[in-house]
Amino acid sequence: MDSSSNASDGVGVLISGAGPTGLTLGLELARRGVPVRIIDKEQSFTTASRGKAGIQPRTLEVLYDLGVIDKVLASGTQRLPFRRYRRDRLINETIPYLGNAPTQGEPFRRLHFMPQSRVEEILRERLAEYGVAVELGTELVEFDQPGPDRVTATLATAQGTEQVSAAYLVGCDGGRSLVRKRLGISFKGFTEAEKQLIVGDVEIDGLAPDAWYQWLDLDLGVVMLCPLSGTRSWQIQATPPVDADGRPMEPSVEALQRAVDRATGMPIRVHDATWLSTSRINVRMADRLRVGRVFLAGDAAHVHPVLGALGANTGVQDAYNLGWKLALVIAGAAPELLDTYQEERLPVARWTLDTSVASTRAVFEEMTGGTGGAEAGLTQETLQLGLEYRASSLSRATLADTGGVQAGDRAPDSVCLDMTGRLVRLFDVFRGPHFTLLGFGADCEAALREVASVGPDDLRTCLLGERPAAYGLRADTLVLVRPDGYIGLTAPAGDGAAVLGYLGSLLGGAVSTTTA
Repeated sequence: MDSSSNASDGVGVLISGAGPTGLTLGLELARRGVPVRIIDKEQSFTTASRGKAGIQPRTLEVLYDLGVIDKVLASGTQRLPFRRYRRDRLINETIPYLGNAPTQGEPFRRLHFMPQSRVEEILRERLAEYGVAVELGTELVEFDQPGPDRVTATLATAQGTEQVSAAYLVGCDGGRSLVRKRLGISFKGFTEAEKQLIVGDVEIDGLAPDAWYQWLDLDLGVVMLCPLSGTRSWQIQATPPVDADGRPMEPSVEALQRAVDRATGMPIRVHDATWLSTSRINVRMADRLRVGRVFLAGDAAHVHPVLGALGANTGVQDAYNLGWKLALVIAGAAPELLDTYQEERLPVARWTLDTSVASTRAVFEEMTGGTGGAEAGLTQETLQLGLEYRASSLSRATLADTGGVQAGDRAPDSVCLDMTGRLVRLFDVFRGPHFTLLGFGADCEAALREVASVGPDDLRTCLLGERPAAYGLRADTLVLVRPDGYIGLTAPAGDGAAVLGYLGSLLGGAVSTTTA
């Protein structure tokens, strides 16, 4: 420790990494009143597009709950044509998910294209409303768990080092995660170093910014040019040309121009790069997501190919799963609740890796056939609306068969009539850091009244006069929805005791920390 070291007061959760995963986790905690610090070693916020392939519908639902959906939808598009060329000849054009019209249960059913940097900016603005700001130029250099109830961390800044005490530490610090390495968690998988692309944000002359232009040729190389909504920039992905010695060229405007000239044969000019990097196929996954009071989320826990557009989406959903559980345990719930984070998200990480690899394989098969493009990696499955936690210990049912949704399923949206004849939207009922008990049908009224009278403060009840089609229920039913929008319990209409038993086993001594 140097002479400028100092010790700070303890915080609830220290988050290392301020990408979409860390910001989502910070927001989930802040809106529940948990003291949180979010640090990032970078000196400034990036304007690089990074992931631009899009926000999946399940993540849009998360952003709806977090109160930022309007800004997100205004900052991108869901109607981006994929325009495929062979040299200067147009082969085909398609708009992915064009036929996926919104439904009552699934209001978001298309990929939303926007730069990742803008998503991060929106999340930071929302965090600021809770008095939380990202601490730039602050690097986690060491941490320890000296006892059963705290994590101590050493942070390095331009002013020196700082000792921090926190109840929990979460590593959202990317594929090269220091947190994961210090924990000694394995990160098994493979890297195909020979399959690499130059990627970057550039300006383009010679094309209208109205489509994602794709040249996919095994002989001439890959070039993909995607306009970035709300900017003059395009994201480029290109097979690096080789230099005089036959080695792949390093990222540069010159290298990109050579790749574009070779693949397209068109008068397209590349200039004014603001970010350049190299991308390789990298498929790896941690074998654990927790050691004591330290957790991993996002790319720190799993990395995979970009085709399929699952990367940042899966990280956001990791944070969405972990945030409410951390907040409840800090408030007094049984610490065992935190075990369900790994229980539920590790299988999703495996699914994500398998699905991304399958999407990559599908795109290369289309490339070989010479007809399709990147859209081959986008399937109904990659929308992530079908992900569920039915096997989780948090998913319980006291009904033999509801005929529809099950415990562990994503809770669908719907516009319904309540018992007074008023229209309510279920996503608006769910919105906020609380549990929601839905009573589908008049027979649920007594149970809802019972639970509301003795249940926890952070529980909202809603009695509905119908059973919407999206839920597929055959009889009046109680459905308890978790704060992250998944169904925790289904029970017969009159079984308020089952609901109270579930909440009691989950919350223990926890009290409401809801602030908004």
